[in-house]
Amino acid sequence: MNALQILAETVKPVENNPVLNISIFLAFVAVTLIIVIRSGRNNKTAADYYAGGRSFTGPQNGFAIAGDYLSAASFLGIVGAIAVTGYDGFMYSIGFLVAWLVALLLVAELMRNTAKFTMADVLSFRLKQGPVRMAAATTTLAVCFFYLLAQMAGAGGLVSLLLGINDKLGQSIVVTVVGGLMIVYVLVGGMKGTTWVQIVKAFLLIIGAFAMTIWVLAINGFSLSSLLDSAVAVSAAGTDILAPGLKYGANPLDFVSLALALVLGTAGLPHVLMRFYTVPTAKEARRSVVWAIWLIGAFYIFTLVLGFGAASLVGAETIEAAPGGVNSAAPLLALALGGPLLLGFISAIAFATILAVVAGITITAATSFAHDIYGSVIKKGKGNPDDEVKVARRTVVVIGVLAIAGGIGVQGQNIAFLVALAFAVAASANLPTILYSLFWRRFTTRGAVWSMYGGLSSAVLLIIFSPVFSGTPTSMFGEGVDFAFFPLSNPGIVSIPLGFFLGWLGSVTSTTKESPKLAAEMAVRSLTGHGAEKAVEH
Repeated sequence: MNALQILAETVKPVENNPVLNISIFLAFVAVTLIIVIRSGRNNKTAADYYAGGRSFTGPQNGFAIAGDYLSAASFLGIVGAIAVTGYDGFMYSIGFLVAWLVALLLVAELMRNTAKFTMADVLSFRLKQGPVRMAAATTTLAVCFFYLLAQMAGAGGLVSLLLGINDKLGQSIVVTVVGGLMIVYVLVGGMKGTTWVQIVKAFLLIIGAFAMTIWVLAINGFSLSSLLDSAVAVSAAGTDILAPGLKYGANPLDFVSLALALVLGTAGLPHVLMRFYTVPTAKEARRSVVWAIWLIGAFYIFTLVLGFGAASLVGAETIEAAPGGVNSAAPLLALALGGPLLLGFISAIAFATILAVVAGITITAATSFAHDIYGSVIKKGKGNPDDEVKVARRTVVVIGVLAIAGGIGVQGQNIAFLVALAFAVAASANLPTILYSLFWRRFTTRGAVWSMYGGLSSAVLLIIFSPVFSGTPTSMFGEGVDFAFFPLSNPGIVSIPLGFFLGWLGSVTSTTKESPKLAAEMAVRSLTGHGAEKAVEH
């Protein structure tokens, strides 16, 4: 008897209906593919493919940012984390939301004003193009890869739940299909198609989460206190589910490290930063972030109700035993509330969420490789934009294959946790260089390269030699293999300060001075937006 059958007998007299689930899922895929194909017809230039022709308004881009940011980690991972670990799980929601204030106040408008297509446009503006672009592209690809792993894990668990698949081979096939669809979306639609899919998906996700939230509150007499009492009554942890420490009590430093990564990571995420280049003006960039904050903030309030709703109506043990583990909390709650029809609808929205996010991440990685490495380093800025787009399309296929392989390896991991690792890498490798480039005139090429490579390598190495990879039952290699010496599951508390320190040390020890003229020009452009439409070359 699988978890869905247990739930059907203990919560409601309904049964999972794989045919209905797949029908709804295929309908969603068909609709989004039509959107992508129609949008892709207008991709005539590199600016169209990379930045959607800078044709989106602030509210449209706000919805797209929300669609990009509210990934499988937000919907599946956080709801599961709250259902199983209560208070500690809700800290993901708090961290992801507060992170937007950092992005809004420090980088959103300035990045949009300074860059053309990628994060490296900002970082290399007043520094040496070759080494800085190569480093920025490397960190971009690394962050995107970690983020893709989380989405692939979510896709495997979600579709496995829909079909009742609980074996490795079946989940591997699911991940392969998701990767194939992702490649098609990006090859055909580019940034414009991807953006429209994200807008539609954000609207559906927020509406679906809102409806489930109202339903859960209605069952509990619209009393949050009653909902929490119900969760406490069902949970094996009792009242501990409402107090800090259920997950991170044994090692509070792990919690601090996670919080640092979540709060500082958003401002260094390349696929989120790229969204600011799709609007025509700095004013629209500001509007898009304000819209995104409201949408994302509302959604994270919903996750609190949905998480404790899943804890009370489904139960942590049933959730952890289901295909997909803790990532199954939201779909199982939908099954408990509305039966197979709501399960199919919510799961289809979650799957659309995954497809939209992986498409956004993939086009970011492909753009970085084609524009920064091929166009600016290999061709030294003299290449044909059409050739860049061709390289970007080929890169999409390579990234898709790597994401499929990695996604198969991380099945069963909590995807909110996997995304937190991507945030740690982004905050360690990208954020120090972004802030130094925008606000410190003495910043040098050496400082940028040391900061990016140092932050990246320290974060990745600490992750490899942490309990994430080995030494515990939930590690990627299981309990039988143990080569972990770093005690924390998130490296942020070490790697983020190290990234800032290396940026400072490289700059103060550099013997070459950077151009004061370019530093002044960057300051003017970042604050005014003057010249932002021109190619960033010098």
